[in-house]
Amino acid sequence: MILTSIDLFSGGGGLSEGLRQAGFNVLAAIENNSIAAETFRINHKKSLVIEKDIRFVSSTEILKQANIKKGELDLLAGCPPCQSFSKLTAKYNNDDQRNALIMQVFRLTKDLKPKAIMIENVPGILTRGASYLNEFIDNIKKLGYIVNFDILQVADYGVPQDRRRFVLLAGFGFEIKIPKPTHSRTGKNLPKWKTVREALSGLKKPLKLEQSYSKGGPQKYNWHIIRNISDINITRLKYLKAGGTRFTIPDHLRPKCHQGDNKGFSNIYTRMEWDNISPTITGGCTALSKGRFGHPSQMRTISVREAARLQTFPDTYQFATDYIDQACQIIGNALPCEFARIMSHSCYLAIKQFT
Repeated sequence: MILTSIDLFSGGGGLSEGLRQAGFNVLAAIENNSIAAETFRINHKKSLVIEKDIRFVSSTEILKQANIKKGELDLLAGCPPCQSFSKLTAKYNNDDQRNALIMQVFRLTKDLKPKAIMIENVPGILTRGASYLNEFIDNIKKLGYIVNFDILQVADYGVPQDRRRFVLLAGFGFEIKIPKPTHSRTGKNLPKWKTVREALSGLKKPLKLEQSYSKGGPQKYNWHIIRNISDINITRLKYLKAGGTRFTIPDHLRPKCHQGDNKGFSNIYTRMEWDNISPTITGGCTALSKGRFGHPSQMRTISVREAARLQTFPDTYQFATDYIDQACQIIGNALPCEFARIMSHSCYLAIKQFT
């Protein structure tokens, strides 16, 4: 039985990949970034993409283009971009208009009346975003939805990455339970967390970005591409141990802003560990200066495709750009596909049981 879904704030389609794997037919996606929208299109050819700011998309337009009636949609899913709820950006984006986008989910919920809702966000929505979240929950409860939510570690669900996410599951007149973990840190009673080694195994040597442009472009090489790394960063990498800190780099070799003391972020200019989960994959995932994105043993950062693997994108998943920053942004912004699949599957089972 195939159920229907719509993906709000779809990005490049990581959530929709999980929805598809869980058995949902993604009727439509809403995304206003053209590169992300094109990436979505080439990977989800049967899904309609509404390339607009969600604030200007009406339920009438969605119903017409998706060819459904009010109350027929099985699952309305989305990851509203609430920038200032993140620890990394909170002090810069307190007045960011995107913070209120979760209320667009309520607007469309009221107008579309889906059988179930799935929302994902950063953990900070429970604190810095509490006013928006509480209003959203109160409003959907008044419509008749039963709500469950929690903060989950994606590594507990088979994703080889340290990434904590807020998840809300709601059914119209029925409960959708938060899925139980499938993995654990210790491996006691459950399989151990999947590791960087498992995620990156089998890949050949990556190509440098500048080389790819002379040989047909990075998409031709499935984005198994690394940035052109400077001589100074290669030297810095020689001093870095997997899982260590940047403080092992001699002071005179550090960037000027980090010379003279051991204060500040310790998880930049560092390497991943083979037998551990990766750090959170972000839009800076192929830059040594942006996080613990050094390869565990080679004199390079991870490649774009390796970052995609750590986000559990299939190797067949394409990224519709020849610009590395754009590809990394799509990957870093995505909900890990396997995590999305497990959350979606819980919705799938509840909808089948109760509707």
